Amino acid sequence: MRSGTPKLLHTLCGRPMITWSVAAAKQAGAGRVVVVHDPVHQLEGALGDGVEYAVQEQARGTADAVRSAAPQIEGADTVVVLNGDHPLITADVIRELLEAREQSGAAAVIGTAMLDDPSGYGRVIRGPDGTVERVVETKEPGDATELELHIREVNAGLYAFDARELLLALEQVGTENVQGELYLPDVLPILRQHERTVVAQELSDPDATFGINDRVALAEARARLQRRIHEQHMLAGVTIVDPDSTVIDADVEIDPDAVVAPFSSLHGQSRVGTGSVIGPVSTLIDTSVGAAATVVHSYTKQAEIGDRVSVGPFAYLRPGAVLREGSKAGTFVEIKNSDIGAGTKIPHLSYIGDADVGEETNLGAATITANYDGARKHRTTVGSRVKTSVDTTLVAPVTVGDDAYTGAGSVITKDVPPGALGIARERQRNVEGYTERRKERDDPPKDAASPDYRRQPDVDSSKQ
Repeated sequence: MRSGTPKLLHTLCGRPMITWSVAAAKQAGAGRVVVVHDPVHQLEGALGDGVEYAVQEQARGTADAVRSAAPQIEGADTVVVLNGDHPLITADVIRELLEAREQSGAAAVIGTAMLDDPSGYGRVIRGPDGTVERVVETKEPGDATELELHIREVNAGLYAFDARELLLALEQVGTENVQGELYLPDVLPILRQHERTVVAQELSDPDATFGINDRVALAEARARLQRRIHEQHMLAGVTIVDPDSTVIDADVEIDPDAVVAPFSSLHGQSRVGTGSVIGPVSTLIDTSVGAAATVVHSYTKQAEIGDRVSVGPFAYLRPGAVLREGSKAGTFVEIKNSDIGAGTKIPHLSYIGDADVGEETNLGAATITANYDGARKHRTTVGSRVKTSVDTTLVAPVTVGDDAYTGAGSVITKDVPPGALGIARERQRNVEGYTERRKERDDPPKDAASPDYRRQPDVDSSKQ
């Protein structure tokens, strides 16, 4: 991956890569989920609750990785082994493996797929009776013969094992391969030597074979997962106007009859209520949007947008912004850590930070809360039905009472009582004739006898 981030922690549609495999296992009904990692790129804490961990001390291959989890495997009935870098795996595919093992009674079921281009995959070698004899790796020249390389059935890297038989076979796996590693597929011929059956289950979903080893594959996996997410939402009643220009993370919730317009991105734990319209060109990050709201050409992060709220265009809602029912944050409005009351309007060109604003208030253009004194943040309180005129600055901490007004261009540094008009500006003074006087100063007439009139010193001719 050419990255300082461990491969399995690269994100896909809002989740670390490995969490897709973990989620599929849980959805399929796994009683325990064990993740094997190395001592350097530890994954503990990245996958949340309900996951156990095992450490593979040295990178000695996939068989050794599974053997690292032997304490968790002991006592189990069936063990399913998944790859952490195959995020397109689904619970349905896992269930296919489990059903095949239950029906066949085999010691192992291996998931396979028929690929037109099997390059890079291990080839499945079947016996005359159709059961699996072995898997031939193809990572390095010499691993497989020329004839084996023409086989199109490949190992998908998914297995369902009898737990006891698996642990016994793992102790006998050797390193007779070009890379000198302990390969998990090498347990299959060992199981056959124990007179146990190994069967292949051709998977119904070929995407399950898709693994990630570079950022090109990461982008392709993201595109496939995004299509799945879009289809789930659209089948549930959501309108996505142009899926190709829309990004929606896996954990985003959208109610029926919502509309997501082009070039919009919904991330994290965002939620959109019924009838709301998001976009075009809007970004929601961990933001909740109520019913019948609109968010147009805007960026929101960790904000709460209520029912029938209007946001944008070109609004910026920062963490802690709460807009109650029917309120508005209009053009070029920025709100941070503030509670905006129901029906309150902030139409344009305003910054509201660390404030509590009541209901049915109108904050005029360029209303600003000066919340930071250079050392500490302070809160501003604005009551209900307040009307601030254009270019009002509220210097926190300050309170504007219910039904109060402010005069245009005021810098409010003291509390405004309820029902009062707060004016804080210098009295206007008009200077008559200013334009003519300025013209005479800047462009005086030139003396015909002296082209450089303005540079000549004052001279009394009577003294010459």
